[in-house]
Amino acid sequence: MTILSFFSRASRAFHGYPAYSKLLVLCTLSSGGLVAYSESQSDVGTPSIDSSDPKKKKVVVLGTGWAATSFVKDLDASLYDVQVVSPRNYFAFTPLLPSVTCGTVEARSIVEPIRNIIKKRRGEIQYWEAECVKLDAVNKTVFCQSNIDNNLAGSSDFSLEYDYLVIAIGAQVNTFNTPGVKENCHFLKEVEDALKIRRTVIDCFEKAVLPSLSEEERRTNLHFVIVGGGPTGVEFAAELHDFVEEDLIKIYPTVKDLLKITIIQSGDHVLNMFDERISAFAEAKFSRDGIEVQTGCRVVSVSEKEITMKVKSKGEVYSIPHGLVVWSTGVGTRPVVRDFMEQIGQGKRRILATDEWLRVKGSESVYAIGDCATIDQRKIMEDISSIFEVADRNNSGTLTVEEFQEVIDDILIRYPQVEHYLRSKHLQDVTDLLRGPLGNDRQEIDIEGFKLALSHVDSQTKSLPATAQVASQQGAYLARCFNRMENCQDNPEGPRRFRGSGRHRFLPFRYKHFGQFAPLGGEQAAAELPGDWVSMGHSTQWLWYSVYASKQVSWRTRMLVISDWTRRFIFGRDSSRI
Repeated sequence: MTILSFFSRASRAFHGYPAYSKLLVLCTLSSGGLVAYSESQSDVGTPSIDSSDPKKKKVVVLGTGWAATSFVKDLDASLYDVQVVSPRNYFAFTPLLPSVTCGTVEARSIVEPIRNIIKKRRGEIQYWEAECVKLDAVNKTVFCQSNIDNNLAGSSDFSLEYDYLVIAIGAQVNTFNTPGVKENCHFLKEVEDALKIRRTVIDCFEKAVLPSLSEEERRTNLHFVIVGGGPTGVEFAAELHDFVEEDLIKIYPTVKDLLKITIIQSGDHVLNMFDERISAFAEAKFSRDGIEVQTGCRVVSVSEKEITMKVKSKGEVYSIPHGLVVWSTGVGTRPVVRDFMEQIGQGKRRILATDEWLRVKGSESVYAIGDCATIDQRKIMEDISSIFEVADRNNSGTLTVEEFQEVIDDILIRYPQVEHYLRSKHLQDVTDLLRGPLGNDRQEIDIEGFKLALSHVDSQTKSLPATAQVASQQGAYLARCFNRMENCQDNPEGPRRFRGSGRHRFLPFRYKHFGQFAPLGGEQAAAELPGDWVSMGHSTQWLWYSVYASKQVSWRTRMLVISDWTRRFIFGRDSSRI
């Protein structure tokens, strides 16, 4: 029986494989290049690497995460001199990181060396294991520093010049400047993070069974706290619960009644970005499993032994002891990107902004994809007068429905918030916006009426979520643009320019949301798909297995993941500290 294939080039663009049936689903963990950055300055005299064909444009790609790997896999490298820079020489299937924390899946099973990926592409792609420490937007230069052991011969610093730069380095964990978080919490963004959590979980149990401890000390060591009720936190809590119930209590029977798992969520519900039916289902299941969910709480500090939180509704502040704290509350901008934003006039923004073609605003030759950037969608009201002028072909000062219909397609492509607005108001057609306040059709509308009809459309503009699905779709889209860069020079294919003449070079990026998965432990999962379709239970968990197996980046990792799941069903999870 063929494994069901979810997402068509989606999903934390798992590139598709043939299947009898295509369902569309989203894996909710995101990661871009996931590169660790520093603010160290590079010497002006650092050596520059130049082994390129002078006839080809130089493309430098920063990162080896979902966005960067998707871009590299789809790019026709024979057209460019392509160089990839990242401090990790592999691509990681990040949606399975929570499974790595408890030994359900081994770390090596979800990573594919980046050199294995790039060697299969058309044309030559070079990879350098280093991290970008500084971007020079004026001179189009990237300064890099190798993270390989400094005891080896040779300099670790070098620079790369570029014609086009693709920033796909992901984001770092956002601590919201909460005291003690960096020192006392575990994160779950990298493979190394998952392995560290796995060792700490075992340490907590080994320490708890020592004969010198009191019962209170045992309870403290076995209190596992997850801060953040999003997909990552919820899935880790579910994996940890299964690990304890199915494996650990059998080998640590003396402390089986002392364990406690707590989720702290600042919002009113866990998984609040999902359908409310899934949130309710998850909370009910966790209640049955004995996982405590504390909503409406904000963590104010974390010490080595205690975590202090504030109940937002009452203003009360109290502390609880912990053995392990996993911080999973969102992402923030990396220092190297923050420095680059200062250079190009985006210093007051929280995250790097691009236009709808994923080009960084203020830097024409730089593109940013994945978690490190956000699309600054242009507001339709900024161009409303220009749209009216283009549509009013006879310069009558009024706009007929027929004239409006001639620019509708370009408006929907250029301003996707118009389509979202129509859906929110249950309108069948864009021309319904021109109806009068009583629902009567108007034959003509003047500029003021036109502005009034579209005045609330921009309220539907939304930022894209920081997920693997978004990052991989952006990478695939940008690769297609690069592959057609020369062909579209004279024959643009995008929507018409309402400010100015002609058409845009390419169609703008359009994100297609294919739904979300939420594994909840106990061989149960929930899935939210387009069309208000919600699936929950054991059958959904098996669907989850099919999706994650079929969307692995290579046959090697696919077979390893399946064998890990099989081993777990037969022999259980490995409880060694290795």
